Amino acid sequence: MFSINPFAELSSTISPAVMQAYVIIMIALVAGGTLFDIVHKKSAKYFFSNWRKAREKGSRDLGSGEVLGIAAKTAVVEVATSGEFCSVKRRIAHLLTMYGFIAYIVTTCIMVFATSPTAPIVAQLWWLGAAMICLGGYWFWFFIRVDVAAEGNSPFRIMRADLFVLSLLVSATLGLVWAYLQATGSAWAMLSLGLYLIATTVFFGSVPWSKFSHMFFKPAAALQKRVAEADGSRSNLPSPADEPEQFGSARRQPHHY
Repeated sequence: MFSINPFAELSSTISPAVMQAYVIIMIALVAGGTLFDIVHKKSAKYFFSNWRKAREKGSRDLGSGEVLGIAAKTAVVEVATSGEFCSVKRRIAHLLTMYGFIAYIVTTCIMVFATSPTAPIVAQLWWLGAAMICLGGYWFWFFIRVDVAAEGNSPFRIMRADLFVLSLLVSATLGLVWAYLQATGSAWAMLSLGLYLIATTVFFGSVPWSKFSHMFFKPAAALQKRVAEADGSRSNLPSPADEPEQFGSARRQPHHY
């Protein structure tokens, strides 16, 4: 079961061209939603304006080699290993979800757009990626969130800022349920597929209202912070606010600039 491409099995009912078109539409929704988020909130304009002002206040200029070194360190520490998280539990949960999401998305695209039978390892990585999303995401949601672990609030208390992580978890969970029911020949397979598509569409289509686009902004912000520390301009900046909740699910309503 874990070695079978679930989308290839589905192709006997739904045309591969339809599945491919759906994936392309989801990619377009992410791109369009991110651009809308940037324009509406003026995030990029604010970010580059602050960076330019900070560089003007720096005590020294950085060479291109030094900047590349800082960028590489940022990619390894903040991006690849999530070194910005002080809590080991939060860091592990974040890494599980992040790498699970990457594996899940990449293998989905491979299996949907494959022109020949895919290797069993691809399907296995799809199952593993979705399972990692669920493991890291539910662990964070029920046990690690600040308002649950430290403030004693109910894990079922939901705010709009939770749209990203919740829609991701529902999508991955329903994807696993659908693949299992389809592999076992259950009559409920098509219903679970419909729910899976609804949840996935909400996840990718809600970028302007969720924290999805923050996964693109955070590496840039981490790079800016390291550059500011290196050129001395950070000493002229106010202390940064506390780190937001993991997966961008800060326990406050998002605001628009």
